[in-house]
Amino acid sequence: MRSVRALAVVAAFSVFAVSNIALAGEPKQGGILRMYHRDSPGSASIHEGATYSLNVPFMPVFNNLVLYKQDVPQNSMNSIVPDLAESWAWSADNKKLTFKLRQGVKWHDGKPFTAADVKCTFDMLMGKSQQKFRQNPRKAWYSEVNDLTTNGDFEVSFNLKRPQPSLLALLASGYTPVYPCHVSPGDMRTNPIGTGPFKFVEFKANESIKLTRNPDYWKKGRPYLDGIELTIITNRSTAILAFVAGKFDMTFPTEVTIPLVKDVKTQAPNAICEITPTNVSTNIIVNSSSPPFDNQDIRRAMALALDRKAFTSILFEGQADIGGTMLPAPAGLWAMPKEMLETVPGYGPDVNANREEARKLMQKAGYGPDKRLAVKISTRNISIYRDPAVILIDQLKSIYIDGELDVVETANWFPKVARKDFTLGLNLTGNAVDDPDQSFFENYSCGSERNYTNYCNKEIEKLFDEQSQETNIEKRKKLVWEIDKKLQEDVARPIIFHSRMGSCWQPYVKGITMMVNSSYNGYRYEDVWLDK
Repeated sequence: MRSVRALAVVAAFSVFAVSNIALAGEPKQGGILRMYHRDSPGSASIHEGATYSLNVPFMPVFNNLVLYKQDVPQNSMNSIVPDLAESWAWSADNKKLTFKLRQGVKWHDGKPFTAADVKCTFDMLMGKSQQKFRQNPRKAWYSEVNDLTTNGDFEVSFNLKRPQPSLLALLASGYTPVYPCHVSPGDMRTNPIGTGPFKFVEFKANESIKLTRNPDYWKKGRPYLDGIELTIITNRSTAILAFVAGKFDMTFPTEVTIPLVKDVKTQAPNAICEITPTNVSTNIIVNSSSPPFDNQDIRRAMALALDRKAFTSILFEGQADIGGTMLPAPAGLWAMPKEMLETVPGYGPDVNANREEARKLMQKAGYGPDKRLAVKISTRNISIYRDPAVILIDQLKSIYIDGELDVVETANWFPKVARKDFTLGLNLTGNAVDDPDQSFFENYSCGSERNYTNYCNKEIEKLFDEQSQETNIEKRKKLVWEIDKKLQEDVARPIIFHSRMGSCWQPYVKGITMMVNSSYNGYRYEDVWLDK
């Protein structure tokens, strides 16, 4: 069901992971894993967030029904394993997915976990309960679920409107924990209660986040660590220096730039560093419902102005990937072939010709050397957003657009873009699951909370449904490529590049696996231990 290339990637990474485990020896109990955090998340509620600034510290607090195997780098259907569910089965018509649940599991406050908690969680996610999330960025994931039904305390079924094979993949994401029925959404923002290997201790905004070992965890012998502590350091250079000095066991995952990885290896040669794809695209969000970007010519001109290779050269020493909506191969399983991608306007190699065409479109819209378009470019106030935003501003000057940087704090970023309170923005979009259903429905379907650009194409949306139901992988891929190509041609959310980033940890930290096609699913940390 996967390409030969993708299988080779899985095999290579799997051998690496297995050899690491073999070399590590017997896990030891005890110790606090200390890492820095890049910024202060808006709350502790994963379901209300849209950044792995939330997943990294709070995924260890929870369990899912199913989970991507934490020591397999490439997420796929083959790497999904039971978590709170012991088993699952599809009905003959593929419209009902039933889970048998694990018995004897307790929430951190001692109350028993049951099927009612699963139903409560997904009723809230679907907007069908009296209790509401303040933000619900992944509601679109469950648009094809009619309802959930329970059979006693330990069986729950998802009843679908139509077949959706990828539902299992969505349920395995770090973005899909099960919440307790007896705790309000408001309390989950400040004092999250889970069933996971670690219990929440405290979250001091702009200072620190602390978790402690759950002594009653249902998986006997886990976790190995006594706790996890994250210190919030927003200055990347300060944080890296503290890691090099030995104050931290690990950097914030996938936050170390390629040049900084070289610095770390020079100053701390024993540190283990890996550079991996993140399945996070840097892209332009444009408010297409308000002037001047309601004009298709201006949107197309902006896309044509991009010199993607300049971005990757400046920021990643050429090591980032250029692609469409889906993560490029070989790490990504659904990428458009290169020869197809290069037929999309703006992706061809002749940047000067592209920009000449862009200037003609801008002049058609009434702009030129003597009448330039002034616009604020909003972005999140952390370096991985700010740095490419500065390059974008410089490139847009070539087509008569003068941009002014507007930086927004993390806690305010998602609410701001969700309410369309911007004109033009430099955004990072993480695909939590390497599956078209997650990317297409969440980011491009009409009315989705994370469809920041107000893009709405009913004909394309029909294709979303068509590919989602297709069980033949090769047929589905061709549909996905057709959709992705059309999204780029429509300037729905111009993709600039897909990043590769580094993660570093001290040599005594064992059991770390960095996932290559998601930055959102690998932070359970129940198998991590310290060899010291």
